[in-house]
Amino acid sequence: MKNKLNLISLLAFLMILFTYSKVSAQSDGYLPFAEVMPQPVGGMESIYKHISYPEMAKNAGVEGKVYVLVFINQQGHVDDVKVLKGIGGGCDEAAVNGIKEVKFSPGKQGGQPVKVKLSLPIDFKLR
Repeated sequence: MKNKLNLISLLAFLMILFTYSKVSAQSDGYLPFAEVMPQPVGGMESIYKHISYPEMAKNAGVEGKVYVLVFINQQGHVDDVKVLKGIGGGCDEAAVNGIKEVKFSPGKQGGQPVKVKLSLPIDFKLR
């Protein structure tokens, strides 16, 4: 049952991402994918180092994944972050703020740096 729910969540996320990318791909100059995709410098750990679990979410027992779309420019800087699917409790804002603190290796197309949209899931789990 849990695997079915995970599969349904993933399919819903991909549909949202595809729709969002298709609507804005031509107008904003950011590629939905590139030959070499951007990566956070220091890996995903570098993002998690900049995210603190919001007290409101801890107290309410909020857990889950925040799905974000990160707009990365040719220099690897984050220009914008949009929440595609949030979980509330301050987690959405914490994810956005943490991602904005991290530099990325730029995406490349044909060996040249390009602007890319990158979708990322950010996990919030109480321990």
